Amino acid sequence: MSVRPPTDDMDDGPDTIAFGIAALDARLDESDVAFPADAATVRSAMGDEAVPYNASGATITVAEALERTAVEHFENEQEFLNALHPVFEEARAQGGGGFLDRLRSLVGL
Repeated sequence: MSVRPPTDDMDDGPDTIAFGIAALDARLDESDVAFPADAATVRSAMGDEAVPYNASGATITVAEALERTAVEHFENEQEFLNALHPVFEEARAQGGGGFLDRLRSLVGL
């Protein structure tokens, strides 16, 4: 997922803030993980990598996400992303957000 950041009247393009699986996919593209891979290999390569799971910037590390899934082997990148998607969705749902997110939900925005 991703959302557009607030505009500052100097909008030069469609910048977005990536979070969740979109952010994980971007981090994965920058890593040297090759598939097929097991969870230990991915954890070793990018376990300390913090990935935002909501638009407020709350993060979870790849190692934490791997601990929350029962999948231990990934044949390809898509299988890896599919396995971790529910973990990121659960973190986002339970994250509660920051003060502004709570205020928006109270006002109905």
